[in-house]
Amino acid sequence: MKVKLKKRKQSKKGNISLYLEIYKGSYVNSEGKRILDRDYEYLNLYLIDKPKTNVDKDYNKQVEKLANGIKAKRELEIQNGIYDFSNTFKLNANFIDFVSTLLESKKSSKGNYAIWDSTLKHLKAFAGDHITFNNIDLKFCEGFKDYLINKVKKSSGEPLSSASTSSYFSKFRAALNRAVKEKIISYNPAVDVPTPRITHKPTVYLDLDELKLITKAECRYEYLKRAFLFSCYTGLRWSDVQKLKWSDIQKLADSTLTMSFNQQKTKQMQILHIPNQAVKLMGEQGVDDELVFKGLKYSSYMNIEISRWMLNAGITKKVTFHTSRHTYGVLQLTYGQDIYTLSKLMGHSHLKTTEIYAKIIDSKMKDAANVIPEFD
Repeated sequence: MKVKLKKRKQSKKGNISLYLEIYKGSYVNSEGKRILDRDYEYLNLYLIDKPKTNVDKDYNKQVEKLANGIKAKRELEIQNGIYDFSNTFKLNANFIDFVSTLLESKKSSKGNYAIWDSTLKHLKAFAGDHITFNNIDLKFCEGFKDYLINKVKKSSGEPLSSASTSSYFSKFRAALNRAVKEKIISYNPAVDVPTPRITHKPTVYLDLDELKLITKAECRYEYLKRAFLFSCYTGLRWSDVQKLKWSDIQKLADSTLTMSFNQQKTKQMQILHIPNQAVKLMGEQGVDDELVFKGLKYSSYMNIEISRWMLNAGITKKVTFHTSRHTYGVLQLTYGQDIYTLSKLMGHSHLKTTEIYAKIIDSKMKDAANVIPEFD
């Protein structure tokens, strides 16, 4: 075994976390690949990044001296054959640092990284920046689950969706499973806590006739109406419509327009052709840094205005801005789009997310099959 003192910069605080990397050799996995077998000990020691004063520099020297002392102790334990994964020092390691390291390893998968990132943020909000492994028990796991379900609120003031709650708790459990695999803990207490169930609310969307009605109906805010209809024809999320700038719009050689942007939710680059109906809704072109839909800001009042607009059109469904995205998905499949292409157009990370619209279409076809009344 070899022990190395390693450093990892913490982006938010600007400090540098110190940890030990204990190299135990390597092994060949079931796929025939050689895997490095390493263990990590998080020391809960932090250096000041870019120290400017002599006091800061002296502090860093003392911290590094302490860290090297722990490193020497571990090397001595290994030499004497008393190093064990279940040692108390491992249980006293910071679970938050452990999850942060796992997060760094997920950067190659942007969709997965976003879920891990949100999980870590909620863990910090629930437990703070420091919680040791030996303090994570059944009560802690149940408390974190309850926190996700009943305490966390979105920017709209609404609770997290059941799908988000389930995803975040599953990542939390996965982190503990990894800790068991690395023999930091002997048992995962989250195993005894059921994953929050995903409940599917009825998907609200507008059919083509309703889309025609709202196009003609009066809406108090013209930019809100244009933005909503633009999403109906492009499938863009509120967050992407709101931040869309004229610099994101490009004209091709055949005079058609495309828009390229990083999705706010998944952080993935998206390039979409803009249909003619949507082009008309963008209005007069502005300068590059200007927003296409100026004045569009998130507030509960906007959803109230959308409801008033719908009532003006004679529509009593509970419509929010996100209904426009559902409308796009349903109409695309209704008029012949295949589900794989639609998944890419909507920027979904997983096909199962798009399948909700396929189920709606199947249901509509089933109802259509029974429109002819029975007669004697």
